[in-house]
Amino acid sequence: MDYMNKYLESSEYIDWKDPAILLKAKVLAKAFSQPQDVAKRCFEFVRDEIKHSWDYKLNPVTYKASDVLKHGTGYCYAKSHLLAALLRANHIPAGLCYQRLTITDEPPFCLHGLNAVYLEGVGWYRMDARGNKQGVNAAFSPPIEALAFNTATKGEADLPGIWTEPLPGVIKALKNSKNYQEVADNLPDIADYKEMEGKIGMLEDIQKEVS
Repeated sequence: MDYMNKYLESSEYIDWKDPAILLKAKVLAKAFSQPQDVAKRCFEFVRDEIKHSWDYKLNPVTYKASDVLKHGTGYCYAKSHLLAALLRANHIPAGLCYQRLTITDEPPFCLHGLNAVYLEGVGWYRMDARGNKQGVNAAFSPPIEALAFNTATKGEADLPGIWTEPLPGVIKALKNSKNYQEVADNLPDIADYKEMEGKIGMLEDIQKEVS
């Protein structure tokens, strides 16, 4: 399926051809023969061993997958870039997903980054490797989703589409921030998603074909 190849590509931000990512992907997959087991191992590595920048108050601000791996830290968006890279390096189609969430159950809103992986017999499966903490218990248990956050407050939403590349507003927010605090003060919101709305229908059609 040619359209699935887009979810296997290496790029500026999901740079899985970087030697360090290739090596880590190989190590993570070494003990497993089934793609679903490899996907679970990659997910748990990023969830548990890459520290969420805000939770741990860590710099530098990372956005390229290879830098997230190198420094061992990243915001949810950056961690999703690394997970996509590790999966693609293991020939498993993976993309990026977004939710619109509140921080404290009331406005303002911001985008939250997570992943979708394509698994044979399951289809597209969303998973969230932002990192667990009190009140957050994300897991890999296909076909049942176990995400970090639910969309319960008015105005929150699961945004449609499985993106091959990060939203421009996400990259802008990360690139323009000098430290983890600046990211928190300038989190991207739905305006950046609306810039890309024209591509949503095409992506949804593709998802229906492969589900």
